[in-house]
Amino acid sequence: MTERTRVLVPNGMLGIGFPEGTVKIALEAGVDAIAIDGGSTDSGPYYLGASKPKTARGAVRRDLREILGPAAEAGIPVIIGSCGTSGTNDGVDWVAGIVEEIVAEEGIPGRRVARIYSEQDKTFLKQRLGEGRIHPLEPAGPLTDAEIDRCEHIVALMGHEPIADALVAGANVVLAGRATDCAVIAAVPLMRGADFGPTWHAAKIAECGALCTTGSGQGGVIVSIDAGGFEVEPVMPDAACTPYTVSAHLLYENTDPFRLREPAGTLNTTEARYIALDDRRVRVEGSRFELVEQHTAKLEGSAAQGAQTLSIVGLRDNEVLARIDEWVESLAAFLHAHIPDVLDLVADDYDIQLRPYGWNAVLGELDPSTATPREVGVVMIATAKDQATATAIAKFANPYLLHHPLPGASGVPSWSFLTSPAETERGTLYGFVLQHVVDALTPTELFRLEIMEIS
Repeated sequence: MTERTRVLVPNGMLGIGFPEGTVKIALEAGVDAIAIDGGSTDSGPYYLGASKPKTARGAVRRDLREILGPAAEAGIPVIIGSCGTSGTNDGVDWVAGIVEEIVAEEGIPGRRVARIYSEQDKTFLKQRLGEGRIHPLEPAGPLTDAEIDRCEHIVALMGHEPIADALVAGANVVLAGRATDCAVIAAVPLMRGADFGPTWHAAKIAECGALCTTGSGQGGVIVSIDAGGFEVEPVMPDAACTPYTVSAHLLYENTDPFRLREPAGTLNTTEARYIALDDRRVRVEGSRFELVEQHTAKLEGSAAQGAQTLSIVGLRDNEVLARIDEWVESLAAFLHAHIPDVLDLVADDYDIQLRPYGWNAVLGELDPSTATPREVGVVMIATAKDQATATAIAKFANPYLLHHPLPGASGVPSWSFLTSPAETERGTLYGFVLQHVVDALTPTELFRLEIMEIS
């Protein structure tokens, strides 16, 4: 391998921004690639089901504008994974369109842009399912053809191999569909011969940019991978990496503090050592990677599951708030008793939830509060098979959200809706359907590569 490979990760997600000067400072220090994650499933199933980005186009454009020109001048590649938030084909093309605009406007020469598509054909997946090559991950059960057909979009998570193939083919801007967060960072070091253990560990630490530092989480980090381990340092001078901040990031979005699964195998950090080189840099040694014989790719699929309408009402009454649990239970019971008859529905046709924010709305009985809240915002969520029914439920509930009395109390109270009209239609509701992996005959089999010269 080369002596070392240095990768800049300016932030944790394309479109969230980074301080002015981040890229310039990193390039002056010397880096071999710029890598950014473009999305994830963190924000729920809507973005995959609807194939829409979470981030604003202007924000993505701003980040790309700060990166593409300087990277071209430095002669280093730019790698973006999970384009358009969920990594659908639409997401890849959306980011590619922004790249083309910037290249044209800035007159950036010699850009060879790779698009790596990760959406999966349903017929192909059903064939693999019939061959016994799709397996459930806990707590999911066996997959069926019907569940595959339900999905609006299905993507497979790629490792570093499709990205490396694009770079070998001459791409200097790689726009990948759904990829593991670490794959975009690991690709260049691994294709240059770096050891899997330090590379995947470095990629995990740097995946969220400066979140592994003592700073504000802004400004990015540089990881340097060599034959014996890796080093991590923040870009901005007001941040620092410590053994604590670096080692702690392996816990981020990970169920095991020492092991991390990737398509090619498992990172094992049980023997990793975190050494402070100075007051800003940390070196890590002892990471190992356990390759698996059968390469797998995780499948993500999202399906439409009806529609929702919200209403939000604010409560501020000492007597009611002292017995808020009774008020919520009483209102829910009243609505369930009357909705089927008034709207000609059966129990399976709809669902309502009352979430009292300010009083146990997030964790509920897992961490109940016994204190009396000062005020509560009650969110009523009506879910039904279509938008019209969901909104009809919310309209029926409207006067009772506004005037429902505390059990046993006299008089009619009056609360306050957040908005007018009180009903907010959320549109189609999506849910994750797949929690499965598919056996891949090769690490690149499930992904389609296209390269274009942009001038």
